[in-house]
Amino acid sequence: MDLPGALDGVAVVELASEEGAFAGKLLAELGADVVLVEPPGGHPCRRYGPFLDDLPGDESSLWWWHAQRSKRSVVLDLDSPDGLGQLRRLVAAADVVLEAEPPGSLRRRAAGYDDLGPGHRRLVWASLTPYGEEDRRSVEPWTDLTLLAAGGPVWNCGYDDHRLPPVRGGWSQAFHIAGIHTVLAVLTALVHRHRAGSGQRIEVNVAAAANVTTEIATMEWLVAGATVQRQTGRHASVNPTAPSQVEAADGRYVLLGFPPRAEEDYRALLQWMDELGLRDSFPDAALLQLGIERGGVAIVELGVDPVAREVFDAGRAAMAHIAAHLPAYEAFSGFQRRGIVCGIVDSPEEAFEDTHTRSRGFPVAVEHPELGRTIEYPGAPVRFGRSPWRVQRRAPLVDEHRQEVLDGEQPTGGDTKGAPP
Repeated sequence: MDLPGALDGVAVVELASEEGAFAGKLLAELGADVVLVEPPGGHPCRRYGPFLDDLPGDESSLWWWHAQRSKRSVVLDLDSPDGLGQLRRLVAAADVVLEAEPPGSLRRRAAGYDDLGPGHRRLVWASLTPYGEEDRRSVEPWTDLTLLAAGGPVWNCGYDDHRLPPVRGGWSQAFHIAGIHTVLAVLTALVHRHRAGSGQRIEVNVAAAANVTTEIATMEWLVAGATVQRQTGRHASVNPTAPSQVEAADGRYVLLGFPPRAEEDYRALLQWMDELGLRDSFPDAALLQLGIERGGVAIVELGVDPVAREVFDAGRAAMAHIAAHLPAYEAFSGFQRRGIVCGIVDSPEEAFEDTHTRSRGFPVAVEHPELGRTIEYPGAPVRFGRSPWRVQRRAPLVDEHRQEVLDGEQPTGGDTKGAPP
């Protein structure tokens, strides 16, 4: 698409960090010009594994490639007067500043929001901190894992077998969660600026952002003093729910989701069983027929009508019966074609190569001129009709864009319209 992105013309200065990287990438691929400010020698995240071809190096980190693509890089020494002066000039021309510096570190350099923000009334300044700018825990040791544990997601992620420990979501989940909240806040602040003419300060508490993504876990504890239980392949709940992840004939797993409820769902299950020759081996086929005759079942009936509950449970059992006799992908795609909710447990490689994923244009080819290679990346999670999400470029090399950023080609914010800071 040749249409501009939603943030086309918006200039962002991002102080490189693990915590803010995902937020910066989202802004860049919505169209913003994101200048990544790195310390001398490049940011330490450049040395995060895994690496291309398993060869460690500052320019081969796959973590860096994923988190920092679509940005430009400039190295500034913020402990030197020249570096601070260059940062101030970048901020003066920017619409948004994104930073996750240790609380107080920018203030000590006279380069924080209180120093640069008030004179730039249209500036949106977003800070990510572990527990909040003024909380003492933000200057204590912490990691993505400890923030996920403190926020709650680790509490309700895992398996029915509680002999196994809770499960931490991979790939910096706390920072991804906080990054999404940051982008939502920045977008809201830019809309406000467009209408009211003024920017504002945004502070994102990573642990708090993680806490509000625990579904009902936090609310159950605060309201009822109850603790949800971890469950395999389904939502954590105070009271255990029926298992929904089942093994298919090839040893892989499918997720049965929410059992069918509509008349046409029960008819489709019976017809498919007949095609597979499985009706006689399913003891509750009569209940599926009853589901057809009564026009399906409604959710409100399940707690008051025992027959409705039996029909409902028979639908899930029928799905499990079919899945047990088919390869996982055949079961998954067969349910999907019949309009019945079903998922499949894929490895990342399997998900990336899936025909549906590819037909939606999710894999994106990105040129790496320095390698003479084109490499496929995960692309946009959503598709917009009028403001496309676009991968701008591969992740920057160290200080790659210094000349164009500092020597006369600084990004100019689209909504600033040349107004003085």
